[in-house]
Amino acid sequence: MAKARNTAFFCKECGYESAKWLGQCPVCKEWNTFVEEPVAQAKKAPSGQIAAVGAGKTAVPVHISEISLDEQDRTPTGFGELDRVLGSGIVKGSLVLVGGDPGIGKSTLLLQVCRNLAGAGKRVLYISGEESLKQIKMRANRIGVITGELLFLCETNLDTIHGAIERSKPDIVIIDSIQTMFREDISSAPGSVSQVRESTNLLMQIAKGYGVTIFIVGHVTKEGVVAGPRVLEHMVDTVLYFEGDRNDAYRVLRAVKNRFGSTNEIGVFEMEEKGLSEVLNPSEMLISGRPKEASGAVVACSLEGTRPILLEVQALVTATNFGMARRTANGVDYNRINILLAILEKRCGFAMSRYDAYVNIAGGMKMNEPALDLAVVMALVSSFKNREVDPGMLIFGEVGLSGEVRGVSQAAQRVSEAIKMGFTSCLMPKSNLEKLKDEKRIRLIGVENVREAIQLI
Repeated sequence: MAKARNTAFFCKECGYESAKWLGQCPVCKEWNTFVEEPVAQAKKAPSGQIAAVGAGKTAVPVHISEISLDEQDRTPTGFGELDRVLGSGIVKGSLVLVGGDPGIGKSTLLLQVCRNLAGAGKRVLYISGEESLKQIKMRANRIGVITGELLFLCETNLDTIHGAIERSKPDIVIIDSIQTMFREDISSAPGSVSQVRESTNLLMQIAKGYGVTIFIVGHVTKEGVVAGPRVLEHMVDTVLYFEGDRNDAYRVLRAVKNRFGSTNEIGVFEMEEKGLSEVLNPSEMLISGRPKEASGAVVACSLEGTRPILLEVQALVTATNFGMARRTANGVDYNRINILLAILEKRCGFAMSRYDAYVNIAGGMKMNEPALDLAVVMALVSSFKNREVDPGMLIFGEVGLSGEVRGVSQAAQRVSEAIKMGFTSCLMPKSNLEKLKDEKRIRLIGVENVREAIQLI
């Protein structure tokens, strides 16, 4: 009789299990993603061990008319920016994954959320597998006075954590971080594919079985994605990424998955001495300090969900010293910059192939909306001609390969934001202008192609 294997091969992307190593995963079709991990052995639960979540309950189907939706099902976090990203608050029984670079402020943000929730009468349990209780207290003293039922636990054994949650019955649980947690019935090391997958599975059962909201902190790889199997992101309800340079004061919280709201919203925070604070008007922050009489600098409008954000697009075009021109993009898609430069050369006659081009979005923001195309083109031509664009002009519009300027969504919101921030004119697609012909508070300029737009410089 063949002896049972103690190890198996798992795909790091989707979690597919195989008895032998495979070059390509048959499920997600990724190459070289299989790693060997110990297999969990089925064990009988000894007497006194904690029972599985939901054990002994009878599943009763309900009719859709019996399901009620109540605003009280969502709990405000005390941060309007975080509530916006989550979809107006925390949903009871949800599992939220928060990822980001080391030192970006994930633990600080969640500790401040714990303080707000505890002060609002919620029972919160903060579980850390990376810091001691003294380290947490030092960070807590920095963010301010904590009141209410906020409990702390330093533990990495999920069986022990399960028992602590069952006894304390909290409303909110913070796990910092999932890569430090382990289950005793999995013989692999913490942070491995098997441990991360099984640990997340247990936390999901706890969240759904007890109706507890659980926030999970996840480490990220050098590629910027959460470490561990990709199945981790599929199991949770919401995936949030905390972006930004830790040497910069501003941070952006972005949802890449959200079962309870939109994934287009962002939240902007500023790192201060006492922790993170909300930036209620990102537009004012991003365009403050911009040069008034400089070529290659224009103001664009990007839409993140329902929020229009004004930002400064900077470009520098200079003659190249090499046989091949250099292109650099910071905050925008590099390939999109190459396309726009090719459009300028082919459709407008600018010899961009003989010039280096550098494009940057001030403030460390990263935007990939096509509505930034026209602003990037205007900034490049402004720098190329060394002529400034009217500093009171806001620019938005998508540019096609034929040089046409296409309409964008929610132009009225973008124009309203320009009026609120004191701009006097707006350069936009002509197709959007027809719907705003009754707007008299600002001068609207509609263009059909790039050639018409650059004549304004």
